[in-house]
Amino acid sequence: MSEIIENTIEELRLDKSKWKLTKFGDVAIQEKGKVDRDNTTLTRYIKGEHMGSEDLHIRKWGDLTDEYLGPAFIRKFEKGDILYGSRRTYLRKVAIADFDGITSNTTLVIKANEEKIDKRLLPFVMMSEGFTENSIKNSKGSVNPYINWKDIAKYEFLLPPKDQQVKLAELLWAMDDVIEGEKEVLNKIEHAYFTLVDNLFSKKKENWEYIRLDKIAKINARSLKSNTNPDYEFRYLDLAGIIEPKVIGELKKMKFSDAPSRAKRVVNDNSIILAMVRPYQQAFAYIDEGKDIIASTGTAVINVSDDINSKIIFHQFFSKKFTRYCEDRMTGTSYPAITPTDVEEFKVALPKNKDLISEEAEKLEELDDSTKIVKSKISSSKALQKSLINQLF
Repeated sequence: MSEIIENTIEELRLDKSKWKLTKFGDVAIQEKGKVDRDNTTLTRYIKGEHMGSEDLHIRKWGDLTDEYLGPAFIRKFEKGDILYGSRRTYLRKVAIADFDGITSNTTLVIKANEEKIDKRLLPFVMMSEGFTENSIKNSKGSVNPYINWKDIAKYEFLLPPKDQQVKLAELLWAMDDVIEGEKEVLNKIEHAYFTLVDNLFSKKKENWEYIRLDKIAKINARSLKSNTNPDYEFRYLDLAGIIEPKVIGELKKMKFSDAPSRAKRVVNDNSIILAMVRPYQQAFAYIDEGKDIIASTGTAVINVSDDINSKIIFHQFFSKKFTRYCEDRMTGTSYPAITPTDVEEFKVALPKNKDLISEEAEKLEELDDSTKIVKSKISSSKALQKSLINQLF
């Protein structure tokens, strides 16, 4: 894709000498149409939570019969309108409606002034750093900051001539098509992975054993003691360190003397880490190299016996079986959690045929590796698209 961008930029030569400084309010129109919800044929609504950050596509919505909606939900939008979350604008919620519906009066409904701008280009102007920075700077309030239309309308940016607008819009949407295609591939791989996981581990099978985890693994085997050398330096893995299932972010280095009291669990090579708080979020990770990593006591650190493939155990924690198991045992309302004892008592599934263990583990790992590759492609494609948007606007 980078070659396509470079060729297009070269073709356009992006000589901005003919680009015109333009106010956003001159190319965008705020729609204020209201809906009487008791007398309408509209059936769907969009809340702020239905809009993703830096995602132009509406992927979720609600039905008017689903739940009670407050009196703020009176704003009508039409297919093709741009919806902009005016609260907490740092979340960058800009989306294009692909159906007619209702939203709240805190979501701005915007149409392009097509006499001055190609309507396909306007959403990308709103995705730019400059537009977002303007919204953040001019937001009012501290707890739930919001932006007014008049402050958005005053935002100025360089607008290319109409012929260049067409080419740039085509390029940016072509890039979006690539990203959407990659997401579709990712969805298929993830579906295949979870289908295999549940076929293997959520259904009873003949010639498989169902064994308590603590019979084949050690859970929280080692912890740092109070007399640990205060200068001992390690990387701390807290609950926030698992940024998404199977993905660990950058871990902060610290000395024992500066560490929080929860920094206790010693991690080894090939350790499985389970976040015990809200386990349904599947904040679980596999650590290939555990040297000098210390995990929070809010996690369970699992080390499987050397004679068992630890990956076949790891993947079982992503099964519906384990999720249901956790839901039946969680305690607490604000921070529902399971306990180390719950982890110990969970029965894992193992085929009696040892060759089958390796075979199934390999299949799961191949799907996992494919997922990582596609996620990396999506991340790169998004970065390229964002880079071009900010070069332009």
